[in-house]
Amino acid sequence: MEKFLPALMSLPFVFFAVTAPAQGALETDTIRTSEGDLAIAFLGHGSLMLSFGGKTIHVDPVSKEADYAKLPKADLVLVTHEHSDHLDLKALAAIKTDKTIVVANANAAGQVPGAVAMKNGEAKTVQGIRIEAVPAYNLVHMRSPGNPFHPKGTGNGYVLTFGDKRLYIAGDSENTPEMKGLKKIDIAFLPMNLPYTMTPEMVADAAKAFRPKILYPYHYGDTDTAKLTGLLKGEKDIEVRIRRMK
Repeated sequence: MEKFLPALMSLPFVFFAVTAPAQGALETDTIRTSEGDLAIAFLGHGSLMLSFGGKTIHVDPVSKEADYAKLPKADLVLVTHEHSDHLDLKALAAIKTDKTIVVANANAAGQVPGAVAMKNGEAKTVQGIRIEAVPAYNLVHMRSPGNPFHPKGTGNGYVLTFGDKRLYIAGDSENTPEMKGLKKIDIAFLPMNLPYTMTPEMVADAAKAFRPKILYPYHYGDTDTAKLTGLLKGEKDIEVRIRRMK
């Protein structure tokens, strides 16, 4: 199993620390909360692994992004939607046990026996973690006229509460009114690749609206992340962190 090799360094926000990746290790950030450390491992694209309070949370596990047979088993799995780059049943099987709880949008939950389906706007506490489902959908980008890549009412983003910190994982979405109306978000993952999700300008627009303390662009493909950094350069209370999340 790959091991985390922490190398902490200070940052402007007193409750954040970064773990620099060593060769062969997972790239990981550690965020201090009122109830202990939250470790975020960046697997790639939309796939994340979170560790908090002795629990392991996998987000959108996909085999292409990691060797899930070598990763910790999941206490909780979050699936934003059913597209194959977010829901991979093989990866899910590698981390699932008879105690794992899978939370997903309805379309994905229908493919996973025993999964808990969450609708847009619902909130649940699962494995001791509060989860809020936020609508994730396209406003502009379409497969064809009137046919968005991600229709409204189908996919989820999720806000997770870890002690006194709130983390938002947007899933595949544009800068919707629901996203821009979020409050008290400490960490945000916003997708930034065309034609499926947001441009850097859209991500910057959303970030300026709900003002996360830390912003991670993810699922960004070939998009130039420097453009987003430039657009938010003057926003002193929003730290943009670039990780390997193509």
